[in-house]
Amino acid sequence: MRQRRVKDEMRANLIRKLEKGEPLFSGIIGYEDTVTPQVVNAILSKHNMILLGLRGQAKSRILRNLTYLLDEEIPVMAGCEINDDPFAPLCRACRVSLEEKGDNAPIAFLPRSDRYVEKLATPDVTIADIIGDVDPIRAARSGLHLSDELTIHYGLLPRSNRGIFAINELPDLAGKIQVGLFNILQEGDVQIKGYPIRLLLDVVMVFTANPEDYTARGKIITPLKDRIGSEIRTHYPATLEHGIAITEQEAWLARHADERLLIPKYIKEIVESVAFQAREDKKVDKRSGVSQRLPISVLENVVSNAERRALLNKEKRIVPRVCDVYAALPSMTGKIELEYEGELKGADKVAQELVRGAVGQIFSHYFDAMDFQQIVNWFDLGGTLKLSDDAPAQESFDQLRVIQGLAERASTLGARKKEEPPLLVSACEFILDGLYALRKISRNEEKGYTASEKKRSEAFFDDQAGRARKSYN
Repeated sequence: MRQRRVKDEMRANLIRKLEKGEPLFSGIIGYEDTVTPQVVNAILSKHNMILLGLRGQAKSRILRNLTYLLDEEIPVMAGCEINDDPFAPLCRACRVSLEEKGDNAPIAFLPRSDRYVEKLATPDVTIADIIGDVDPIRAARSGLHLSDELTIHYGLLPRSNRGIFAINELPDLAGKIQVGLFNILQEGDVQIKGYPIRLLLDVVMVFTANPEDYTARGKIITPLKDRIGSEIRTHYPATLEHGIAITEQEAWLARHADERLLIPKYIKEIVESVAFQAREDKKVDKRSGVSQRLPISVLENVVSNAERRALLNKEKRIVPRVCDVYAALPSMTGKIELEYEGELKGADKVAQELVRGAVGQIFSHYFDAMDFQQIVNWFDLGGTLKLSDDAPAQESFDQLRVIQGLAERASTLGARKKEEPPLLVSACEFILDGLYALRKISRNEEKGYTASEKKRSEAFFDDQAGRARKSYN
């Protein structure tokens, strides 16, 4: 009797899941109509596969999810380094044990979680790391000759026998090491250090790579690409809703057991829109990509800044505001690679522009700026407002309520006067920052929110003209 081969096992379990309508890859959002069907086709075809995509596109998570297509556990020879099948052992030690003990040979059961081996490719990886090498210490301790098969120290690939072997960032693997993978991909066997043995391994090989890094950090040699059955392209979230769902899933937001933390929908949309803006901005290097880790880190930082403000002011409710998004700039600048134009401006300036563009886009989704002419007029007539990011919510709202019509418009975002001030302040600030993003009003560090630059210039020239007429008369 012989156990099913791994690819047959994965294919059978996948078919069962498809027939029952069970979810295939947990935590993978936005790939339902693109990447997932291609991965399914590769498994049904019993292919080795490679996932090509920019950073932060869930490539590694997809590979790790493949373990759920394996059986819950399989029998192996107890203590075997390469998970030998008790009915057809490969290594000499297991064959000797089976010959000596027969049906009394010790058997263990290997869970699916231990059948996945992952290696990050780096230039210093050796063929011994992947395939194996002679172990002189083992030979000396056992009194064996170096030519004895029992002196072999198996590498990661043989140790993943009867499982899945994943290599991340394949182009970083030296060319001669890639050559060492030819046999396992085509014939299913490896040779170790010139030993006259062949290990007919049962392994599913999967890889990831960033296609834009081929020229900068290495390349996948053509014969190896030819032996990989399926090449699957991943991508960033196609819609804001998918991006928000991923960010909410991955970000650390469950910080309070109660409902103390309330993140307004427009704040989540602004944070996600920052990533979408960055991926389209000419000042950001598109070849490098903008990882989905950016909005995840930004949202965590946004919540932390709001949390800090609530702690300082002893407030029960934690509600993030647009100012918290600007406070999260340190979590953005390290995650975007800039083109020459961006380098001239500086990462902080570029990040600020991205936030402003995101606020303007989301504000336009909710409102028509023309509906806020009453508020704009308040500033045009000389009104100014400077809010402190760390001030108590009630104090900030007392400043905001003097602007006619602002609190009423904030109510359309679900913030009402009878509710706690943090919600009202967040909604009012979103409206003001939206008008600022659309250049209806201005904002600076010294005076805060003021009339737009155009209106101030017109007021200045009108004043100068008035002075001139008065002097003439």
